[in-house]
Amino acid sequence: MSLSSLIVRAAVPLPKLEQYQRFLFLGPHPDDIEIGAGATAAKLASLGKELCFTVCTDGRFGLGNAPCGSTPETLISLRQEEARSSASLLGVKDLRFLPFSDGGLYEQRDLLRTIADIIGDFQPEVIFAPDPDVSSECHADHLNVGRAAKQLACFAPYPELMEAWGAKGAPVKALALYMTAKANRVINTRGFLSKQLDSVFRCHLSQFPAESDEARALRLYLRIRSADYGLRCFSSSGEGFRVLGPTHMHCLPEAGT
Repeated sequence: MSLSSLIVRAAVPLPKLEQYQRFLFLGPHPDDIEIGAGATAAKLASLGKELCFTVCTDGRFGLGNAPCGSTPETLISLRQEEARSSASLLGVKDLRFLPFSDGGLYEQRDLLRTIADIIGDFQPEVIFAPDPDVSSECHADHLNVGRAAKQLACFAPYPELMEAWGAKGAPVKALALYMTAKANRVINTRGFLSKQLDSVFRCHLSQFPAESDEARALRLYLRIRSADYGLRCFSSSGEGFRVLGPTHMHCLPEAGT
């Protein structure tokens, strides 16, 4: 690590996520928030924090494990029902669905404008989204939602900029990127891994049917990932995020190391 990176870390500490009260979770698809940050969401909800889950696309093309006879149109309502069950299990009362098809079949500008409206309405202090800078990530929806979150997290505190998107400003203090390869903050999620697993494997059955190879592989991965991050916070369970505060989001390349 360079000297300048060490100085940045000392001079501009990373935000401590759990000190805030209002959290917006952006998911490209109906199951992504649960997979990427479900244990953290359950913990925050248990602490009485205000959470909003926003599912940005309808998941209509996730037909691989869907019930026999499913069509893109019938899958939309099924996946929304699963998302409602999952959010309820995690303790989240505010769940919103955006009107976009998955597969990147929309204009990025429309996605930005709609997410900006959610930010202006909910007034989050922290925004969670998938990390769009992971070198192996190829899914257009993950890339698009992550990029939109980065741009709007930077602009949110400036009412004039948000007004250009037709939205209100918001007091965003931190961006927390999940499904990241460069976690710099770990949340101790001891006692909440089981809720995360239930939210995925009891609720999102159209994607992860019980005892399917995909469900078994993902369950094992989530357990191992949780244990790995748990070691970093001296716990049995943890979740890692790439966290940026307002100062880290602009003209500070050392924050990306």
